[in-house]
Amino acid sequence: MNNPVIEELQGKVAIVTGAAGGVGAAVARLFAERGAFVVAQDIKPAVGALEEENERIVTLVGDVADEATARRSVQLAKERFGRLDVLVNNAARIINRNVVEMSLADWDAIMNVNVRGAFLHAREALRVMIDQGSGSIINVGSYACQVAFPSIAAYAASKGALAQLTRVLALEGAPHGIRANVVAPGDVETGILDELMPDGRAFLREHGAQSPLGRVAQPEEIAEFIAFVASERASYITGSVLLADGGYTAV
Repeated sequence: MNNPVIEELQGKVAIVTGAAGGVGAAVARLFAERGAFVVAQDIKPAVGALEEENERIVTLVGDVADEATARRSVQLAKERFGRLDVLVNNAARIINRNVVEMSLADWDAIMNVNVRGAFLHAREALRVMIDQGSGSIINVGSYACQVAFPSIAAYAASKGALAQLTRVLALEGAPHGIRANVVAPGDVETGILDELMPDGRAFLREHGAQSPLGRVAQPEEIAEFIAFVASERASYITGSVLLADGGYTAV
């Protein structure tokens, strides 16, 4: 018997940013396993390994905050696969620094990746999706869309901005059959903190243990959620911030 969940992305074409590791790599792999064609993009050349793993994945190395990268990604999707159905804006950076200690360069570095990059890719994707009359944009946010902690001012502000950007995308896209949502994870065991501390994954496991579920999430769990939001099972969901935070924001 056919499994409608496993086949729900069959033939879809997706762009996934920040795909060299963590949630982005998990999304690219899952989408390809379920029959989608994927443009996996990252500034890190290591993203190329995904193309070697699966013939449904093509990779692109570029800075997500660069306008040319956004255009190249959409162009690659159209040239190789003929269309674009899903955009997953996953690329993100974080910095742990109190406001009084933060430089303008620190602030801009976070905003450029987390907000500017998402805007540029959404804009280019919309131009294709509007012509098609369909599409789904999924911006990977954070529970920092709704809650805050000391030392993450730039990150929290970027995720709040991403939530508002998504709501506008949903309103502008709705007349054209395009949905836009935020998937907002809590702590996920990835390498996002590796440049900031000796063992970022251990810190995330410890912080995740404070959630009501008492553990950190794995990238594959968030990828499953993103696949659902991308699918027709979520066809009536748009303009939403959808939390997958182990109950953290319920406290």
